[in-house]
Amino acid sequence: SSWACMVLARPAWCRHRQHHSLLEARAHESGRTLANLQFEDCTRWKLVLYDADDADFHVLADGTVLMRHHTQLHGQGKTFTVDAWDSTGKKFSASVTVKTQSPHSTQEAASDHQAEVLMFPQARPGLQRQKRDWVIPPIRVPENERGPFPKKLVQIKSNRDKATKIIYSITGQGADTPPNGIFTIEAKTGWMMVTQPLDREDIDKYHLFSHAVSENGRPVEEPMEIIITVTDQNDNKPQFTQELFRGSVLEGALPGTSVMQVTATDADDAIETYNGVIAYSILNQEPKEPHPQMFTIHRATGAISVIASGLDREVMREYTLTLQAADLDGEGLTTTASAVIEIVDTNDNAPVFDPRTYTVAVPENEAGREVQRLTVTDTDEVNTAAWQAVYTIVRGNEGGFFTITTDRETNEGILRTAKGLDFEVRSQFVLYVAATNEEPFVVKLTTSTATVTVNVEDVNEAPVFDPPIQTAQVSEDVPIGQKITSYTAQDPDKMQSQTIRYRIGNDPAGWLEIHPENGIVTAKAQLDREAVFVKNNTYPAIVLAVDNGNWNMGGQEHLCSPAQCAAGGSPYERHVLRPHPLLGCHEKPHLN
Repeated sequence: SSWACMVLARPAWCRHRQHHSLLEARAHESGRTLANLQFEDCTRWKLVLYDADDADFHVLADGTVLMRHHTQLHGQGKTFTVDAWDSTGKKFSASVTVKTQSPHSTQEAASDHQAEVLMFPQARPGLQRQKRDWVIPPIRVPENERGPFPKKLVQIKSNRDKATKIIYSITGQGADTPPNGIFTIEAKTGWMMVTQPLDREDIDKYHLFSHAVSENGRPVEEPMEIIITVTDQNDNKPQFTQELFRGSVLEGALPGTSVMQVTATDADDAIETYNGVIAYSILNQEPKEPHPQMFTIHRATGAISVIASGLDREVMREYTLTLQAADLDGEGLTTTASAVIEIVDTNDNAPVFDPRTYTVAVPENEAGREVQRLTVTDTDEVNTAAWQAVYTIVRGNEGGFFTITTDRETNEGILRTAKGLDFEVRSQFVLYVAATNEEPFVVKLTTSTATVTVNVEDVNEAPVFDPPIQTAQVSEDVPIGQKITSYTAQDPDKMQSQTIRYRIGNDPAGWLEIHPENGIVTAKAQLDREAVFVKNNTYPAIVLAVDNGNWNMGGQEHLCSPAQCAAGGSPYERHVLRPHPLLGCHEKPHLN
């Protein structure tokens, strides 16, 4: 609620000008003007320094008395002293009393108050007056006055009005230049008037010049500068620069971490009053977990920061704050805005295997085969470096038989064979796989591991000839039934105890036969060196070794049989072909 105050000032001026003046004002907030003390010495020099002995009040350089903050008045009110010093160091003092009083008595005091008189400056005796020797204090006019208009502001007078009739006029902004007609002056009396309410936010200061001339138009005074200062009323509420502010902060941020900056403006005066001094506050936070006040805002600057620990993106992804900006340093007009704070993900959650154990069977001899896909769960932001898994085989892969990579779309770990496995050498592998992220953990976390048991499946492998290359040297007149060479094959499937049988796989001339059990090759027809099947004295043939397993496989051998001409002919030539498996030999052959 507002209250009226009365300032009774008794300035200690020089003796022949000593008097007291009654100044009044209505105020209810800190920063409001109470009075304007006009000190001057007998020589009318400007005073340059003011000081109040009460910390509740402040005196500006132009003599304006302000309340620093809310002040409680009791009984006879408060009395304090204002001291002033001029440029020569001479001290002047005034006693100021602030009293509460009713609006009715305030109106009475106001009706008794007379506007001040401004005299044209005179040259100091014995000295030639300089242009800036005399400084007229500003005339302070409150904005938004109610009238009636025109309203008297100040009377301009020349001390030559006793000798001649003076005509007064004013020029400048608000008089004869735009906005014209706001200020007028009565030509005969010198009363300066304001004709309408003023708006400090439109124009806060007017510079005019007053003129005094005789009836014949001859100047009797040099023009005197008059400054009209429009004093502020709290008629504008603060305005946020945005209706919605957006900011972000890392989850897990510690108290004191800066989040964002919000700004509000106020068109009212924030220099000489508190009307435009804005104080920020947070009215509400949603959600209120884990604490209803996770953030704080700097009262003066609007900087928002973290005040409590516990920000967790996996629990709350964002917060919405209702902000308030209040002028009069938090006690006046208010406005609100919203701030949305996004909680930014950090790698504070490790990937966890689900499931943590796998058992899989893989056929032997298959390099590059997909063995198993491993899955993890990670509560961090999907498709970020804090979520993307990195898999590592930490134990059990000493021979380098396996590799593991990451599927970038599913985040699964793909376990593959790096080379063919051999059941007869090792039938089982137990692999230990760890999962981390592309981005390092921001806190110490336990790394999740999974166990993959790989059982190697035995496959019926083809017999292998030993040695793999055979070359027989025979004469073309070798007798039928005579041994040419022999073959021995070994079965890699030692655990299956299979029987190996032999046969001729390819014999284009029909010259050869092989014993199905011992692998001895004999001639079953006459060899002919000049036959079309003989190239460069070499006759190629293929020998097969077949086991009797469930998936019968055959190993094949190229028999290179250089034929020797009976008449002697050219020396023997050897043509060596490496044996290779006979693919597709899955049916047990009928061998006699």
